[in-house]
Amino acid sequence: MGRLAARLGAVLGLLLSIAACVSSPPASQKFVVFFEEWSASLDEAGRKGVNTAARWAKGHPGQIVTVAGYADPEGTKQANIAMSRARAQVVVDQLVGDGVDRTRIRLTAHGPTDYTLTSLESRRVEIGIAGL
Repeated sequence: MGRLAARLGAVLGLLLSIAACVSSPPASQKFVVFFEEWSASLDEAGRKGVNTAARWAKGHPGQIVTVAGYADPEGTKQANIAMSRARAQVVVDQLVGDGVDRTRIRLTAHGPTDYTLTSLESRRVEIGIAGL
């Protein structure tokens, strides 16, 4: 009788663990694509990064995709806002080309941002995929 109770307790614990996982908030993921100075063109590494993000997004169809563009602080603020928007738009277009529904995508352009190590850090687009 003691072994049966122990097994039932183990099964119940396993079921509760599975239920907790199912009710947990959906997973989220973040991808970063970098750009050359004053460029909004995706290089091969950038295309691969966007393609990876698109595959992840398609595997999580109920989640919103945020695309945030950034630029380094060199140049005027207006030029950097335009550059960050152009970079984000290129990524959005590639995501859509890779099969992500455009209605799921939210684009923001942050303009110039300071960097810690190199200016490449600022010349980026961040792709976030998360549940509501």
